[in-house]
Amino acid sequence: MIRLYNTKDLKVEEFKPVEPGHVSMYVCGPTVYNYAHIGNARPIIVFDVLRRLFEAEGYTVKYVSNYTDVDDKIIKKAHDEGVAEGVITERYIKAYEDVRKMLNTEPLEATPRVTQTMDAIIDFIAQLVKDGNAYEAGGDVYFSVDSCPTYGEISHQKLDELEAGARVEENTQKRNPYDFALWKQTDMGIKWQSPWGEGRPGWHTECVVMINDNFHKGKPIDIHGGGMDLRFPHHENEAAQNECVFHNCLANYWIHNAMININGDKMSKSLGNVMWASEVVKKLGANLTRWLMSSVQYRKELNFSEETIETARKELDKVMTPLRQASIKAQMADRDLGSAYDEESWRRFLDAMDDDMNTPNAYAEIFDTVKKLNASLRQKEIDYAQVGRYYRAVEKMLGLLGITVDMPVLTADDREAFAKWNQAKAEKDFARADEYRQVLSAKGLL
Repeated sequence: MIRLYNTKDLKVEEFKPVEPGHVSMYVCGPTVYNYAHIGNARPIIVFDVLRRLFEAEGYTVKYVSNYTDVDDKIIKKAHDEGVAEGVITERYIKAYEDVRKMLNTEPLEATPRVTQTMDAIIDFIAQLVKDGNAYEAGGDVYFSVDSCPTYGEISHQKLDELEAGARVEENTQKRNPYDFALWKQTDMGIKWQSPWGEGRPGWHTECVVMINDNFHKGKPIDIHGGGMDLRFPHHENEAAQNECVFHNCLANYWIHNAMININGDKMSKSLGNVMWASEVVKKLGANLTRWLMSSVQYRKELNFSEETIETARKELDKVMTPLRQASIKAQMADRDLGSAYDEESWRRFLDAMDDDMNTPNAYAEIFDTVKKLNASLRQKEIDYAQVGRYYRAVEKMLGLLGITVDMPVLTADDREAFAKWNQAKAEKDFARADEYRQVLSAKGLL
């Protein structure tokens, strides 16, 4: 039984899908005006792991994440570079997809773009205007927050207590200062014809339409996810629009991951501590990046520092080294590790993950299984069937975390080097043993 913290209800709840055995999940993607930073990588990993967890528990998952390819920052960058907006967005979409591949994520079912959804967005806004939930003012169209009785149910703030958040604009044309733009009149950059003149959509409307376009229109999806910074105003405003048009909540479960700090400070351009995701993954590798990212439960802030990176490196080595030893010993003994896995260890790992993705507890189960693997490798007469069961259990656990286990295949020279190393150790010829150890270490076999 998978249990998840639902931001809407402020509690951990048993997951009950709309359609038995199937999960519909939408995660807000990036606004593609720059390269992905390490903060963007956290939801990529968090929701990839969640998807893998559902699949491990027997669900099929439809996972969709969008690209916001219409935005003031995109238009400005295109203007500054003297190119079309599409040149900018294609550049950063490709870079973002490269990061996803580098991080060993499972492929998405769809990656809709705002520019490909424009007709549906305009129709959706027209419906809000028709129903009295939106109004035109000076060529712009605004959503009337007063028209939605449920406004505030995602962020748990009362309308009269709300403070303007990101992208909430003060404007004298608004009836209420918290009304937000659905359509913006523009004379610069990319624009489309609409009943209200030439312009482009507001950020908060785009995701609602893409969700309804890619899933069952007018019906709630199971999970809407993203970073905690999107809870208000973006997700709040999405939910309000959907409530007014379809008279139900956009999603049954709202899942938000916490932010990333750099050396204890919030990552920001003003502090000059922005870390680009591609550079981090190139430096650390996908396995170490993912291990570090999942070392802290997804709802807690994660700190990136030399210390946390080194701690993660040591932890992952503590797991990978016994796996490598087991693989090599089995090859040297011409034994197969088989496909069977220790079901009790795997079940305990899943139980920890099922508890709102409690990765620290799941890591504890990995280490406990590694301890058993180490003990089985130290036996005078190694039971390779038992070694294989612990090996495969750890391999499955890491696989759910998106961490790959690529063990070396010994060549004839490798086998000879191992044989001579073991012989030298047995003969207590430590100088010769050290020579072979260095050869094997250089090949990454020790």
